[in-house]
Amino acid sequence: MKRLTRSELIFKVLAYVLLLLFSIACIYPLIFTLANALSDMEFVDKNQVFIWPMGLTAENFIEVYKTKLYWLSYCNTIFYTVYGTAVSMFVAVTGAYALSKPRLLWGRGFNFLLVFTMWFTAGMIPTYDNFIRLGINNRIGFIFGMGFNAFNIILLRNYFAGVPHEIEEAATIDGANEFQILTKIYLPMSKASIATVTMFYALNRWNTYFWAMMLLGEEDRPLQVYMRMRIDEMIAESQKMDFSPTALQYAMIICSIIPICIVYPQLQKFFAAGVNVGGVKE
Repeated sequence: MKRLTRSELIFKVLAYVLLLLFSIACIYPLIFTLANALSDMEFVDKNQVFIWPMGLTAENFIEVYKTKLYWLSYCNTIFYTVYGTAVSMFVAVTGAYALSKPRLLWGRGFNFLLVFTMWFTAGMIPTYDNFIRLGINNRIGFIFGMGFNAFNIILLRNYFAGVPHEIEEAATIDGANEFQILTKIYLPMSKASIATVTMFYALNRWNTYFWAMMLLGEEDRPLQVYMRMRIDEMIAESQKMDFSPTALQYAMIICSIIPICIVYPQLQKFFAAGVNVGGVKE
């Protein structure tokens, strides 16, 4: 075993200490939220809960589960996340594939227009008026109206452009058409980038708030909008409640992040693979 020099030992100790502190800073808010969600209102209202639940109880979660509008909003969020991500990925993959081809007619112009949308916007009021005129004020309209993201398309376009042209030429000689080249060559070779962009879209859909609040009616609104409005109601009516509004807020937060906590670890391996792409030579 190689003996570490003094400078190497100091560096390792500092690196591990900083990593430990960073990990604690990341995980403590989740522990704090869960502990308060499982604590009795007496201890939560007095700010006595920090790490462990005090007066362990599930009443806060039961109160959340009894709220019909909460679950309707939850279903709306799942609907927007699943179908919205699917629509967005279809647009991103097909658009990126076309824009990555040098033979695309007026390709440079289309790429410029795509980047142009990231530089300039019409402003909030004209954008809102445009959304209303296009009918983006219902579930289906919201999915398609919010299905475009220039940054993600550029990300995939750059990745597709790095796929060796010789592989595509070989597939063309074998009789493959554009659809087969995309599905049989580009998609399997781009799993890491596709998984990353999928997560970007899914997180954006799951956390959508501002435009959902502005455009959608009460029964169509996602979970984040409901939680914000419910918190305002609880603050206004806190004196009339038999339970702690703060603890209920923490319980709603924990329930809202469960799906993301389940899905994200499944995609973690693709992120790790994406970091290594191009960095390992055989």
